[in-house]
Amino acid sequence: MTIKLCGFAASNYYNKIKLQLLEKEVTFEEETVWAGTSDAALVSRSPLGKVPFLDTPQGSISESIACAEYIEAVFPQNSLLPTDPYEAAKVRELILYSELHLELVARQLYPEAFFGAKISDGTKERTYKLLCKGVAAFSSLAKFAPYIAGSRFTLADCAAIAHLPLVMSATKLIYGEDLLASLPLKDYLRAMGDRSTVKKVNVDRKISTELMMAARASKK
Repeated sequence: MTIKLCGFAASNYYNKIKLQLLEKEVTFEEETVWAGTSDAALVSRSPLGKVPFLDTPQGSISESIACAEYIEAVFPQNSLLPTDPYEAAKVRELILYSELHLELVARQLYPEAFFGAKISDGTKERTYKLLCKGVAAFSSLAKFAPYIAGSRFTLADCAAIAHLPLVMSATKLIYGEDLLASLPLKDYLRAMGDRSTVKKVNVDRKISTELMMAARASKK
């Protein structure tokens, strides 16, 4: 069975799912779909017009958490979730902390950090406090031994590799400090960058980002 990953490779959530598929050696196709439109053809596949989403023989699946769970259930080879229920829950916990309490919070900074817009001082102050709280919580859970959840590569690594570099960059650009500096992330990301799957994702991400920025510039 072949599935289709829909979205664009500059998206960290797209890359989380793409890395999962590559690590599991699942055969899949990619379809470039840009988010943020109300096109009926897109909304019929992803009701909020968000990416990524999957096209499967049974229909479409939106939201990256649902996509990841579907992939693990349908393609059991090279499992990225532990079989032990507690350990599997701890992997899911790490994913939620990295996404809800780090990446989605840091996203408030992205307009100014990456796209030349301005955000208010109030937003910066509020985001700083929330990120400091989130980093402390994530630090208490992440193991880096050598992977995020322990001794094996899991879905928590797919999320961390996709999301945490953005958090690092955004905080450094806005606050003049990397709020994740207390974690061994640089060494971790350097080691993960040696994986062929991560190299593939990073190359494609760079190309897609350049195309996206060029498209934005042409509209100004």
